[in-house]
Amino acid sequence: MSTDLSLLSLISDASLLVQFVMLILLAISVFSWTVVFKKRTELNEAKKDADSFEDKFWSGNELNKLYEDISARPHASLGMEGIFEVGFKEFVRLKKTAPESPVLLEGAQRVMRISLAREIDKLEESLSFLATAGSISPYIGLFGTVWGIMNSFMALGEVQQATLGMVAPGIAEALIATAMGLFAAIPAVVAYNRYSNQVERLISRYDTFLEEFSSILQRQHS
Repeated sequence: MSTDLSLLSLISDASLLVQFVMLILLAISVFSWTVVFKKRTELNEAKKDADSFEDKFWSGNELNKLYEDISARPHASLGMEGIFEVGFKEFVRLKKTAPESPVLLEGAQRVMRISLAREIDKLEESLSFLATAGSISPYIGLFGTVWGIMNSFMALGEVQQATLGMVAPGIAEALIATAMGLFAAIPAVVAYNRYSNQVERLISRYDTFLEEFSSILQRQHS
């Protein structure tokens, strides 16, 4: 009598706990890929927006005109553009109320720092899930493997004559859990490392712009 060792048969014949482990890993994998594609789109758009705004900012146009164009848009400004908008708005407001105040520039920098912190939160959103998925998925798969192998050896102890055909299905289904754990973990780790690097570069660009813009505002104030 031949034993069916096809993938679907091994999964369907696995113990309930091993099947539950596989289901968890499948859910983690699906959600990880969803986050990967979503994050890729978000970071690409953020980079394009930063490039576009820097071209406008350093093109020589007046800051007042640039601010008016940005603030006239119906949607909220994001990224570097949003940092510029809140900073220039606060600078103009403080300059009208207290033109000689020594805290004028500090007020503009403060609101830009707050805006930068919010942008950092948006950029880093979901990265923690990818890091967690990459860390725990192999261990979840290993747990399913250990449980499946343990059940196989326990079943062997109940028979007088053990054969390879009796233990092979249990070990095979157990190893599927390990494979699924790696399948869920590897893309998550690769995506996390790649996107973390892209986020750090964007944050560095935002912070550099904030300092350069602050210098421009200081020259206008002096």
